[in-house]
Amino acid sequence: MRNRLAALLMAVLLLVYLVLVTQRAVMLIATGVPVAIAMGIVLFVLPVIAAWAIGRELLFGARTERLVKQLAAEGNLPVEELPTRASGRPLRDAADEQFPQFRAEVEAQPESWRAWFRLGLAYDASGDRRRAREALRQAIRLERAQAKGGQPAR
Repeated sequence: MRNRLAALLMAVLLLVYLVLVTQRAVMLIATGVPVAIAMGIVLFVLPVIAAWAIGRELLFGARTERLVKQLAAEGNLPVEELPTRASGRPLRDAADEQFPQFRAEVEAQPESWRAWFRLGLAYDASGDRRRAREALRQAIRLERAQAKGGQPAR
């Protein structure tokens, strides 16, 4: 819940920033001076890109949270019995030892969003954020395809 509030606060702060920058961009474009117009256009484009990026991240977070709740309701979330640091993060060596089991599950069931999601959690525990996000995105794609196609969930 705390992470959700922090993300919401950051989104609100970004929105305020975007409004202020857009306002300045319009003012620069309205001057009619070529250099100011160019700066205004750049100031207008950058907030649009930022808004798209934050929207994408918020949507990713909402979708992964929904899948976590579904797995938890089914009792299919992996039990985290890994030793942790004082920060609460799992020790990387211990996470790496459990990783092959989740990788084998994906290889056995490549169309299972549940297997991909658990693999994403294993990548995250191992500290590989890039692969964790890729696996979680694959889980989201598979789950959405199953929901649209009416395929039985695995």
